[in-house]
Amino acid sequence: MKIVMIGPVYPYTSGLSYYVSLLYRQLCKHHDVTLLSYSFQYPQFMYKRPQKDYEEDSLKIEEAQYVLHTANPFSCLKTARLINSINPDLVIFQWLHPYFAPCYTIVARHIKKSRILFMCHNVFPHERFPLDRFLTKMTLKHGDHFTVHAKSDADDLLSILPDADLKVTVHPTYNFFKLKDMSKSEARKILNIDEDTNVLLFFGLVRPYKGLQHLLDALKIIKDEDPENSRKLLLLVAGDFSGSRPEYDEKIASLGIGSLINITDGHIPISEVEKFFAASDLVVLPYEDATQSGVIQVAYSFDKPVLATRVGGLPDVVFDKETGYLVEPKRPDLIAESIKDFFDNDRAEVLGAGIEREKYRYSWDRMEELITEFNKEK
Repeated sequence: MKIVMIGPVYPYTSGLSYYVSLLYRQLCKHHDVTLLSYSFQYPQFMYKRPQKDYEEDSLKIEEAQYVLHTANPFSCLKTARLINSINPDLVIFQWLHPYFAPCYTIVARHIKKSRILFMCHNVFPHERFPLDRFLTKMTLKHGDHFTVHAKSDADDLLSILPDADLKVTVHPTYNFFKLKDMSKSEARKILNIDEDTNVLLFFGLVRPYKGLQHLLDALKIIKDEDPENSRKLLLLVAGDFSGSRPEYDEKIASLGIGSLINITDGHIPISEVEKFFAASDLVVLPYEDATQSGVIQVAYSFDKPVLATRVGGLPDVVFDKETGYLVEPKRPDLIAESIKDFFDNDRAEVLGAGIEREKYRYSWDRMEELITEFNKEK
């Protein structure tokens, strides 16, 4: 196929930019792909962290064209004209947030012949607001095909477009962080962690809905129930708190669990990700709400099992007692119980074997197959 992709890539630092880069590389193996990225992504008030990092160029796409200014309607029209001049079989938009609705609507409305695929990473935003449903439908109604990474997102999409041509597929693995094939021992030396420590990892942006507060409560439960063994436990928290760090420090102090926690606050560059996952035993996602999470796929790329909550699409990729643990959200007691079961019964090998069995389902080859299936069905 001849394909045009629209979305962020290097130097943008989001998980979506990693996704677009990896998908582009996969599709280029068998298709003629043009990648159109943003000359301007978000206004600063919406995205207070730095949006670009020019030093992290391992996923740089030399062929990318930075043409789309998301807040400039003339740029949107120019982008549509460029797409029409290419005359692709398929145009792939990455849908993440209704902020993009005016921009994407203008582009999509002016595409003349090509079919449009919206890859929906969230149908509706995590932080809902008035008109988000209207803006989402206004844009997505121009799509011919859709992918989502969670059944909950499929339900949301069908609530506004009942006849949508839709495929639900798991989020592919982010397999590019393993730059040095670092052993657990090597990673722990870098992070100054003893070999016999039981290491948990909470990774990524720290937001209230991601439930770090419940994981902290779980550590308190473990410490109270078994003070001696809890000394072998360490939680690594690696991610950007975006100014909320003091409230978590206060909670940690009030719970008396400071000795069990090591925090790295800030954006984690690609080159630094490996040591955190390589050093860990179990990756924990105690989310209160979610559609899907790239953190799980990073964990699986390091063969690390995951403890997650039964929210959104997380149960689609985490199989209880097979590739990790699933517990109800906002239940520190169940989180604590699963952590103790994992270490007390040495579950790492069994869960690692489960991850290995599922690897093709999480592959970029499978994602390409799904996209080409739309072409066969047209």
